[in-house]
Amino acid sequence: MNNHSDVTVPEDILRRKGARTAADIPAHIHRLLQSGTIESVNLTEWLSVNHVLLLEQITRELEVPVSTRDVTARLEQKDAQRIMKIIPEIGRQWLEYMERRPALENKQLLTLLAKHRSDSVRCWAAYIIGLNPELDVTDKLEQIRPFAADHHFGVREIAWMAVRESIRADLSAALQWLIPWSTDPDPMIRRFAIESTRPRGVWAKHIQPLKEDPAMALPLLSAVKSDPHPYVQDSVSNWLNDAGKTNPDWVRQVCADWIRQSDNKHTQRIVKRGQRSI
Repeated sequence: MNNHSDVTVPEDILRRKGARTAADIPAHIHRLLQSGTIESVNLTEWLSVNHVLLLEQITRELEVPVSTRDVTARLEQKDAQRIMKIIPEIGRQWLEYMERRPALENKQLLTLLAKHRSDSVRCWAAYIIGLNPELDVTDKLEQIRPFAADHHFGVREIAWMAVRESIRADLSAALQWLIPWSTDPDPMIRRFAIESTRPRGVWAKHIQPLKEDPAMALPLLSAVKSDPHPYVQDSVSNWLNDAGKTNPDWVRQVCADWIRQSDNKHTQRIVKRGQRSI
């Protein structure tokens, strides 16, 4: 088995800025992306990867009989051009394959996928966890944590999307579990705790209880009301902006309280952005 970990990639390729359009991606870069040898470095590259062809490549490398035909058939019933349809379907296909294998072998396989050099492959691994019916929400959150802290932007986004449905289904348990995450030293973990629970979110179903009663998440939000990291600040302010569309008075009150408690530039930025739609 080979996941390209032994392949040496020139520094100029690893440090590239990435093309602005798919047509501008150099052919040799696209081949490396498509073979799973390198990571994407921007959204244009991330969206350019053909995941079905990449799946064929990875299954050959790992010598596992995962069918791309079933994935393609499912995607024909949906919008196959949408990456957020393709990645979950591939995760589901891996799960179906794993159902027929011993648990120890599955653990080893998941580790290979989760640590793969390709960010696209790591995205599949996140959905293998998120779609696993044998895991409850706290198990999924604990297993998704390394993906939430991944150095790649795409993997971090997929991480919260992969467990969003489970959070919706068991909201109280998820909120309680995520409270310590909101004070974690890693800003990516703090950001995940907020982004994954946004009432409206992006590319995700709304969480109706939080739209109706956003105060349920106040212990989570209060911990990051003065967060110094812009990545976390943006997530907190977007959370408030979501809540403000159904509970503007609550958002105004929370923002006023936060300014009284911690009137610094970080809190000021959060509350300003958080009230931008009110």
